[in-house]
Amino acid sequence: MRYVKLPSENFEGFFESLKSQGTLYAPVKKGHTYSFQPVESVSEVETHYTRTMLPPKKFFVRPREELLRLKGGKWEEVSSGGPFVLFGVHSCDIHGLKILDKAYLDEPADPYYKARRENALIIGISCIPDEYCFCKSLGTDFVMNGFDLFLHELPDGWLVRVGSVRGHEIAWENEELFEEVTEEDLANFRAFEEKRANSFKRKLNKEGLADMLDLAYNSPVWKKYADVCLACGNCNMVCPTCRCYEVCDKWLNAYEGVRERRYDSCFMESHGLVAGGHNFRPTRMERFRHRYYCKSYFDPSAGFNCVGCGRCDEFCPAKIEHVKVLDEVRGSLR
Repeated sequence: MRYVKLPSENFEGFFESLKSQGTLYAPVKKGHTYSFQPVESVSEVETHYTRTMLPPKKFFVRPREELLRLKGGKWEEVSSGGPFVLFGVHSCDIHGLKILDKAYLDEPADPYYKARRENALIIGISCIPDEYCFCKSLGTDFVMNGFDLFLHELPDGWLVRVGSVRGHEIAWENEELFEEVTEEDLANFRAFEEKRANSFKRKLNKEGLADMLDLAYNSPVWKKYADVCLACGNCNMVCPTCRCYEVCDKWLNAYEGVRERRYDSCFMESHGLVAGGHNFRPTRMERFRHRYYCKSYFDPSAGFNCVGCGRCDEFCPAKIEHVKVLDEVRGSLR
């Protein structure tokens, strides 16, 4: 991996250069939270944000999108869009995209997701965890691939890790903006990463978690929290790795219609409803428990389906904490 330094005074020039790569999106302050939005100026960007409400997943699997449109008796495919840049993506969200890749790029690959992944330029950025983050426990607090460039904050600029051929090309095309990394820069990088590692307040005990979940299937803790849960599906909507969706046809008139894909939630009663009226997860408790098994069950070939971003905790109206639930489930086995 190549390392270069982007001095503070060249940051704006680097940001402006990214506009030639496609539509530029970056984290922007929106009320009490943040959102990836199209930006024109570096002054709009929040480089020290915590997390966006909706993860970068929304650019690859959209919350609601038209797949086909019926016109004149013929189905026409809707364009998946052109090149774009995601600037300021955190490590946990890059890991989230890698988990989605395993679902959407496995054969047969989802053509919409595949086209958007190929059109995307990913620029990562370092962060300091808040009270909701537990990505360190899952090993997603640092990422070695899945990005084109990754920016780590230094006192006088950014240490830039180059992670792809496209990233190398951008660095070469803008070589006047970059400098060689010095020993002092590396020392500052190590100091920042050490400070960051010591900033985590929340920790998930993942040791033997798969076995623990097997043994705790009938734990009373599931019902305790299911009674508090509103079954609103917020945790699914903001999760960077949830990938359930439904496809439906909507008729605009007798001759025109659209085929639409939209996010679905395993917390919705309709999610488990199948032909004949049978529901394989009829109760809220079963749906609540299922989500934890989906996120926390360890697959040796894929790891966990949780990246520890903390969105489900921050945006849960019932204030249910993911780590606390699992700790209580583990405690119920004693």
